[in-house]
Amino acid sequence: MTTDNPLLLLRDEIDAIDTEIMLAISRRAGCAQRVAEIKQQQGDTNYYRPEREAQVLRRIMANNQGPVDNEEMARLFRQIMSACLALEQPLKVAFLGPEGTFTQEAALKHFGQSAISMPKSAIDEVFREVVAGGCDYGVVPVENSTEGVISHTLDSFIDSSLTISGEVELRIHQHFMIGASTHKDKITRVYSHSQSLAQCRQWLDANYPSIERIAVSSNAEAAKRVQGEWNSAAIAGDMSCELYDLKKLSENIEDRPDNSTRFLIIGRESVPASGDDKTSVVVSMRNKPGALHALLKPFYEANLDLTRVETRPSKSGKWSYVFFIDFAGHCDDPGVASVLEELTAESADVRLLGSYPRAVL
Repeated sequence: MTTDNPLLLLRDEIDAIDTEIMLAISRRAGCAQRVAEIKQQQGDTNYYRPEREAQVLRRIMANNQGPVDNEEMARLFRQIMSACLALEQPLKVAFLGPEGTFTQEAALKHFGQSAISMPKSAIDEVFREVVAGGCDYGVVPVENSTEGVISHTLDSFIDSSLTISGEVELRIHQHFMIGASTHKDKITRVYSHSQSLAQCRQWLDANYPSIERIAVSSNAEAAKRVQGEWNSAAIAGDMSCELYDLKKLSENIEDRPDNSTRFLIIGRESVPASGDDKTSVVVSMRNKPGALHALLKPFYEANLDLTRVETRPSKSGKWSYVFFIDFAGHCDDPGVASVLEELTAESADVRLLGSYPRAVL
């Protein structure tokens, strides 16, 4: 049957394309199942390959010709890959809870909606759950572009055997929200995580200078508290707003428009090179003159890009410090391996925290 209505013709074309997409996804899922069968025969139980997924997403973004932008196209494929991986073996991912935190949002961004996300009450509990094998991976915040490093995460690495398997960068939007029973003209307190309160300090000073600012364990906990109170508000993100059925009085109240948080993926296995990687190490230097120069010199001479250097008090002695260093490259690269050897010779201790793909999304 023919028609002169161009809209109907386009709808028919879209229906045909949808069928092609569905069949292609089914073929991809079938390939994933065959991969799982081969791995089982080979005794390989490591179904998730961070370096492989990063390579796929980079290739998708490089080959994308629009009109859908690169990141949106990569996010679509991230969900397809997540669904296919779940056919092999659903991943269990621990995150800093409760439900609705930015850390859960980062976990779903990295692993997709088909991963099983499991909330934990503290960062060290996330570490313990992965060490014990209760979860395959964990997601923990490590630094915010406005407020800096998350000290508890760095300290947890000092005594842990886990390795860094990946990273996630999440744009953070904070909203001022109230519950169904809140009297918006009688708000006397606001709950949020201490980092979020700091990220919205100027907005609060300008709009609610006299209300009490109460720091709680997470933004999701803040949203949960507001549900049953008539005089309180919460600062949290979209996931908490939807999960706890709150109303936004003001959106995007963060003081810095580029406010972002970086999260680390922690696991038990090392990750092969993906072609665009970062490496993290923790270094204890001997207490002697020129120690900091000796620490940084090998990176300069090897022309390695240092992306972060942080110091934390050492547990081994008063006024002793350890350095957390992130830099471009993979530990299997000859240049990186040479720098690590030199650091080992100059320092009291060097521990490789992991080499992993640079954040794609």
